[in-house]
Amino acid sequence: MEHTAQLAGAVANAHPITIWGLFMQADFIVKFVMLLLLSASIWSWAIIIEKLTRLRRLNAQADAFEDTFWSGGSLDQLYERVGQRPDDPMSATFAAGMREWRHAAERGFAAGMKASLQQRVERVMSVTIGREMGRAERYMTFLASVGSVAPFIGLFGTVWGIMNSFTSIAASNNTSLAVVAPGIAEALFATAMGLLAAIPAVVAYNKFSTDLGRYADRLEAFSGEFTAILSRHLEERGAA
Repeated sequence: MEHTAQLAGAVANAHPITIWGLFMQADFIVKFVMLLLLSASIWSWAIIIEKLTRLRRLNAQADAFEDTFWSGGSLDQLYERVGQRPDDPMSATFAAGMREWRHAAERGFAAGMKASLQQRVERVMSVTIGREMGRAERYMTFLASVGSVAPFIGLFGTVWGIMNSFTSIAASNNTSLAVVAPGIAEALFATAMGLLAAIPAVVAYNKFSTDLGRYADRLEAFSGEFTAILSRHLEERGAA
């Protein structure tokens, strides 16, 4: 009878096995782990939403710029319109190359300068692409870190919670499932939160890495095409 009364009292004092109840009955270390994982998950989703919006906008801007670039209009007029305030990486790449070209044109296309001008244009566009891609790839390292580290942080919380559960079981000398289950559930909840933070981060990192790689290839292709156009202009000036 005494054992039954102790068991009833333990069950009555336990928090209900809900998400809030599991959090409330956890000790300080496990609570800290849960809050850390929750913060990482929220921040990851904020980055995911921002990256989805930004990539969609970058591709739309690149489509619009390429349509204008290949429409047959004057490159000088296009530079006057977008050169001072480029809105996207592709227009910034164009502006960097065109700026270098116009500086050379102002000094005159001397024979020794023509040989190095194309290399300088390629270099400034490559530097611009690298800088713009660095901005586009911002916070990607955080997604990769959450995807790789969050499960282990959750596992640490689980191990710590199970250790506390077994310590409490040993102290109370009561191995009833009604007493053991809340502590084990609280410990496993930390692992679940670790996976909840890690899985979206890994999926998003892989997707964005692929999409950003394709966008970088698109910028490199445009840079090569633009360099070829400027090279033809140089040959025409040389022939003239």
